[in-house]
Amino acid sequence: MAFYEKKLSRQDIYDGYIIHVHKDEVELPDGNTSFREIVDHHGGVCIVAVDSDGGVFTVRQFRYAYGREITEIPAGKLEAGEDPLDCAARELSEETGCTAEKIESLGVIYPTPGYASEVIHIYLATGLKRGESHLDEDEFLEAKKIPFKDLERMVLTGEINDAKTVVGVMRAKYVLGL
Repeated sequence: MAFYEKKLSRQDIYDGYIIHVHKDEVELPDGNTSFREIVDHHGGVCIVAVDSDGGVFTVRQFRYAYGREITEIPAGKLEAGEDPLDCAARELSEETGCTAEKIESLGVIYPTPGYASEVIHIYLATGLKRGESHLDEDEFLEAKKIPFKDLERMVLTGEINDAKTVVGVMRAKYVLGL
């Protein structure tokens, strides 16, 4: 059986600055119909920035949706049509003040495939040079360097639950041979 759903109709619900929400009626593989509520998002990037001492740059910020501060790797949203690599370099500089000699892809993740179209591009940045951060005017965060082994422990023990950080750290560990 082919697992494919055909869109029959679409109802736009909300068009915001970051997301667009719509409800689609779909035909299922067996011919029946159902509805899918979808959040469209331009996607984002995240960066595992590892310095020559094995420290990883993280940020701590308040995340309104969860009502608390969380620790995560630097990240940001893509503008429509923006190259993910360019976005990664920009976000790394904005949030940590770092530039990197090398930025390589660690692939992508689909953080919430049940209802969102968001794709997050994960990068590994090495050969870091420190400078001054320059946050967006509505961005409040603290950049902090954490030893890779400590960050890995925080991921594995559930102290860090941010999906992009969990995946980024584990993929970076594999690529770096740690």
